[in-house]
Amino acid sequence: MRSTIRKVYRSILLLAVLLISLIYNLSLAQQIENVSSDSLSTEREKLLKGEVLVVLSDLPDGVTGVEGHIYIAAPPKTVWEVITDYDNHKHFVPNVLDSGLISDNGSEKVMFEKGRSGTLFFQKTVNIKMKVWGEAHKRLYFEQITGDFTVYHGEWILVDYPKGAGTFLSYKAEVKPSFFAPRFAVKNVQKKDCPSMMSAMKKQAESLVLPELKTE
Repeated sequence: MRSTIRKVYRSILLLAVLLISLIYNLSLAQQIENVSSDSLSTEREKLLKGEVLVVLSDLPDGVTGVEGHIYIAAPPKTVWEVITDYDNHKHFVPNVLDSGLISDNGSEKVMFEKGRSGTLFFQKTVNIKMKVWGEAHKRLYFEQITGDFTVYHGEWILVDYPKGAGTFLSYKAEVKPSFFAPRFAVKNVQKKDCPSMMSAMKKQAESLVLPELKTE
């Protein structure tokens, strides 16, 4: 009898421990979710007010990580058209001297850009040929084929918000020039060029939407 009682007691104790653990884990998960949601809300609030958020990071082997975020008052379809308008980047993206589409096999395109890069005391013209591919209106990957970089690849990410009225646009890249440039100089250039490029994409996309709104 005592043996049976002990077994029952142990089973109840084990069940209680499991329940406490489950409740604790659920509570912790909820706290993490709340923190993530709050952080996301804070970031989105800044973007909706017109800020461009840029984050730079030092990666191994001298590679610089670049992240940029912006809100565009235009649907993802329009933003996508602007990003992939390779023949006309030279007309609206600062520091792009020449650009164009080289080939298109349907799933993958090859394009080129010639740009001016640098700071007040260090200026250089850079050339790059890239392959680009992805999922229309959602994500576009790019990677250097040939050019003035040892490492140059990344992606554009388009998030519909809210319901086709606007787009959260993110740019993520890893870069390392093939020519000598101190890491601080590369970061200074990216800190200046990334928001300038994203603001240009925003201005161009929103300019395409305005005529449509006027005719409604």
